[in-house]
Amino acid sequence: MYLKSLEISGFKSFAKKATLNFASPISSIVGPNGSGKSNVAEAFRFVLGEQSIKSMRGKRGEDLIFNGGGEGGARVNRASVKVIFDNSTTMSKRMLNIDFDEVTLERVVHRDNTNEYFINGSPSRLKDIVELLVGAHIGASGHHIISQGEADRILNANIKERREMIEDALGLKIYQYKKTESKRKLEKTLENMKSVDSLRREIAPHLKFLKKQVEKVEKVQEMREELRKLYKEYFKREETYLKIEKDRIHSIKKPLTEELNQLDTEIKEARRILEQSKNRDAKSDELISIESNLHKIREGLDTIVRELGNIEGEISASQRTIDKEKQKQTKDEFKTIYLKDVEEVVKKANILETISEIKELLFGFISSHRNKVNSVLIIETEKEVSILQNKKSECEKSLKKLNEEENIKTLEYNTLRQKIEIEKDSNRDAEKNVFRIIARQNEVRGVLNGIKTSEDKLTLEEESFRRELNEAYTLVGREAVDYKEMIVIEEARALQHDRGRAIDKIKIRIEDSGAGNGGDIMKEYKEVEERDIFLAKELADLENSKQSLDTLILDLDARIDVEFKEGILKINAQFQNYFSLMFGGGNAGLTIVREKKRKKRSDTDMPSLISNEDMGIEDMENDIEGEEGIEINVSLPRKKVKGLMMLSGGERALTSIALLFAISQVNPPPFIILDETDAALDEANSRKYGDMVSNLSKYSQLILITHNRETMSRAGVIYGVTMGGDGISKLLSIQFEQAVQVAK
Repeated sequence: MYLKSLEISGFKSFAKKATLNFASPISSIVGPNGSGKSNVAEAFRFVLGEQSIKSMRGKRGEDLIFNGGGEGGARVNRASVKVIFDNSTTMSKRMLNIDFDEVTLERVVHRDNTNEYFINGSPSRLKDIVELLVGAHIGASGHHIISQGEADRILNANIKERREMIEDALGLKIYQYKKTESKRKLEKTLENMKSVDSLRREIAPHLKFLKKQVEKVEKVQEMREELRKLYKEYFKREETYLKIEKDRIHSIKKPLTEELNQLDTEIKEARRILEQSKNRDAKSDELISIESNLHKIREGLDTIVRELGNIEGEISASQRTIDKEKQKQTKDEFKTIYLKDVEEVVKKANILETISEIKELLFGFISSHRNKVNSVLIIETEKEVSILQNKKSECEKSLKKLNEEENIKTLEYNTLRQKIEIEKDSNRDAEKNVFRIIARQNEVRGVLNGIKTSEDKLTLEEESFRRELNEAYTLVGREAVDYKEMIVIEEARALQHDRGRAIDKIKIRIEDSGAGNGGDIMKEYKEVEERDIFLAKELADLENSKQSLDTLILDLDARIDVEFKEGILKINAQFQNYFSLMFGGGNAGLTIVREKKRKKRSDTDMPSLISNEDMGIEDMENDIEGEEGIEINVSLPRKKVKGLMMLSGGERALTSIALLFAISQVNPPPFIILDETDAALDEANSRKYGDMVSNLSKYSQLILITHNRETMSRAGVIYGVTMGGDGISKLLSIQFEQAVQVAK
């Protein structure tokens, strides 16, 4: 036996605990009207998860709890029903899909309408119980719990409701449950797809913007990489050039400086000899004086030449700064506009009323300032250049003046020397030596002045080199100045100048790019892109899930349709047998039909040349096909009675019983509860009913709630239900003869 026992406590009229053990294929529950025997059937509905209080003859949850009796029966605060199943593996398979040989289901309701569910004593959800039962072809209502009124319900139901009843009886409820769950999941999936798609569309513009920014950053990174390579070669070659130049100048300057020092020593000695010479005369003193003046003039010339070289270097550096700034100023975003001019435009814009007037004002303002270059750096640098130009001009004047003085003194010196040469004789070797030394000194100083100019130029180039190193480190990082290990081959100096100009162009392009903080942009883009990829993957997963659910629903529909039609064929065979047995012949069967619906057709659907008024109607209706359902066809023997509408009450009762028994034979549930379904049968039909009950018990356990003597006689166990003055139902296990008396 699948069904072992039922325990009722506080449920409706069963105030005290009552236990029914079902040890027989057929168990009968008898008792007079009003004793509470139908409450046993409702207890089954309750514990199996029925949610309709109305179907259990109540309005709210507390109506199911014993509310006290007339003679001291105190009300209780909770009702509980417990059903115990044999789930052992001694049978072909476990009835319930749970790894226990005995399964207890319990439901408790409290007066505050709260419900508790238990499986083997462990708290559970209603969903858990429903899923467990549906796999065993058991439910809170349906074909296996049939009351007197419900026996006729299948005849009174519409074609759609009949289909649902028969699907339930055929065990297709599990598929319908899965289909409902799949549709619910599909709806949730579609909602999630809509939500995810909305999120993707929401971040798409920002992702597009970031992508453009990233492209700028990547372009800047490419330029920086190119700049880094150029810098490394540039710095290596520049350092090599500066070192070679230093060594070259030093190698030239050192012997000349040493020679000049030697000449200074020699001329001092020669002058000393001349001063002590007996042949010294006024011309010699004058020659020495002129030579001394020339020496001072040439020292002044040296000083001015050096100063002039420094000034020209500073002017050159400042001019490069101005050129670079002007190149940047050719772009509108680097131009400077005075604040007072902007404030004046804002005041005018506040007075204007229309957007077009404001636009016209702004365009005029921008146009008038388009060609203005008001860079503070340019202005200040140009001022410095102007000051330097003035200094240069003064130096050039001084240089010109000293050159003139040098020419005059040189002419005097040469003239006097020629006179002295004419006058001197062989005893004047010292004077000759002075002339020789002075001449050589002039040659050496001339070469050293040229070297000094080269040194000054080299100093400026070294300073520029150091500035460029610092700028490179700031702009493209340490790698740009890590050039020591680089190997270069000799090339023309002009190529290095071209490389420097290429570096300046790239630096300007980087400054003009406006890419901002590339690291932050790349990080944000990566985060947003990863978010978009995640959403895209999630959307694809949801799409796959949707397709799987669509396929599952179609498969379930197909399986339900196939098994339903196969089930109808089997039911029809049994229905015909039971119907013939009950009526001694005739025909009965179920037909699958499609529901017809009426669809209103408005005048917009009518031909445009014919109006509704011309046709004399307000609207048109046409038939459309609805869902499939079940039609019941019967034909009684020896009568011209066809169709359910023409059956008498007794005939309808017999037909419904035949159909319900036929349905139960096709896919037998573990147990069936028949609540006074035989009430309308006469004695002859009661015997036929009893025979069918005996046959049905071969496939399902039967619990019969009845007054019928014939039905009672088929039961192995009979429980009597009585009620005293306290309004409490009590159970009695009685013999057949006692049951007949109790039932009366």
